[in-house]
Amino acid sequence: MSETFRAGDWDSYRMEYKDPFRELEPPEREIVVVREALAALCVAGVIPHTDYDGDRLTAHRAAVQREFDIPWTAITPRLERLIYALNAVARPQNMIAAGVFCGFTFICNAGAAVGPGACYTARELVGVEIRPDEAERAERNVRRLDPTGTARVVADDAVRFVEAYREPIDLLYLDADGAGGRGKGIYLDILEAGYDRMPAGALALAHNSVNSAERLTHYLDYVRDPANFRASVNVILDGEGLEVSVK
Repeated sequence: MSETFRAGDWDSYRMEYKDPFRELEPPEREIVVVREALAALCVAGVIPHTDYDGDRLTAHRAAVQREFDIPWTAITPRLERLIYALNAVARPQNMIAAGVFCGFTFICNAGAAVGPGACYTARELVGVEIRPDEAERAERNVRRLDPTGTARVVADDAVRFVEAYREPIDLLYLDADGAGGRGKGIYLDILEAGYDRMPAGALALAHNSVNSAERLTHYLDYVRDPANFRASVNVILDGEGLEVSVK
């Protein structure tokens, strides 16, 4: 089953890439929009409920703003809240995030299990970044919030890393770019590399489902095929978009 949730102002709600902590709308509005998106995902059967702790998210955000070095990001506050909430609801024991740049998108996911936003205990949360300098920056950022090492960032090719990963993958976040003109088309390669280790109920989150839709045609066809995933929803909170799929 494939559906779309679209916020009414998605095309006018724009991120200031180099000002990652700028408030783009009243917090009350952000909360309502994300609550509506979560409700749509629940109705579609992607998540079992919509409950998450907003106070923990606020604490998480404050820590990230205080501790992280973020040169720029396309992740809007709405999307940050949605990603955190999805992890808080799904509570993945093992999570892999592919293409994490400075670590902000990674901690949006991992922050539900580590740091001041933690609401559950995870086994292993891994961010994969192919550029060693950015992987080092991301790891430094993450260590400031998680001294335990549950969440970590490695410098590696995401397809290779996911192929070699032997544990179940409960949540796979995709935001990588492939070389040789592949761009976001690499998402399907990463997903296929880990698909057989994703148990029933595992989530796949694919960023850029709107602004890179053409490059993601094969990926979107795959996750929207009920033979592969039982439900998939294109959540459009902003001009980037997030495809949320459940196996």
